[in-house]
Amino acid sequence: MRLTLGFSTCPNDTFIFDAMVHQKIDTEGLSFDVHMADVEELNDLAFQGQLDITKLSYHAFCYLTDSYRLMKAGSALGRGNGPLLISHKSSVDLKTGRVAIPGKYTTANLLLTIAYPEIQNKEEMLFSDIENALLQDEIEAGTIIHENRFTYHERGLHKIADLGALWEERSGHPIPLGGIVTRRSFDLDLQQKIDRVMARSVQYAFDHSEDTMPFIKAHAQEMDPSVMRKHIELYVNDFTKDLGREGSDAIQYLFSEAQRVGLIKTYPTDFIIP
Repeated sequence: MRLTLGFSTCPNDTFIFDAMVHQKIDTEGLSFDVHMADVEELNDLAFQGQLDITKLSYHAFCYLTDSYRLMKAGSALGRGNGPLLISHKSSVDLKTGRVAIPGKYTTANLLLTIAYPEIQNKEEMLFSDIENALLQDEIEAGTIIHENRFTYHERGLHKIADLGALWEERSGHPIPLGGIVTRRSFDLDLQQKIDRVMARSVQYAFDHSEDTMPFIKAHAQEMDPSVMRKHIELYVNDFTKDLGREGSDAIQYLFSEAQRVGLIKTYPTDFIIP
């Protein structure tokens, strides 16, 4: 059975998907047509119902729980790995200033909304363009994700806030950034099969990390190898192997916060594949 599969070119995604995409594990008869894209493009494709399995921002998932269910394997949650709000200038008026976000449905935008509800002038940008826009004074502040959080200070940019740290202080939960979902319309046996294959792929990556490097490097563009490894270490952890109770509680709390700020009205309690 062939299924459409979406994930990003970021090292944490290529790391965990390498084994299933290249049939290095038992995929139980499943094969995959891969679509690699920026996370916000993947979010958009999920809203259109274009993908059978996809990486999805947890913010986007808030709106898509009727269409997709979450796998227990493959998620990016953690502590100390959230998005940063940065600027070029030492003083910024967040209420009136232009603030870049890496996509409307990114979890970064949801965490920004929770932390700074007064921000009114948001501009969507590709995450990799935000630093240059700051340096050219096209915007007053920007929310950065992925590898940029390791390198922004080298370009003379300043941190306003660590949105992940603010979330952890407020909630006590790890930060739910992104997860892997599959169609809710699939029968439960198929959903659970896909989840098992995802779990095997993640475990293979942990057990054979060097074997995943050619696939990671092929899509990481000019990223320094040390930054690549830091990126993987930051976003791939025990929650990626299995959400567990702590992970599922964090996601549920995120959904309740989205409900509190008026983004969603309700959500089903069975959003995770049993």
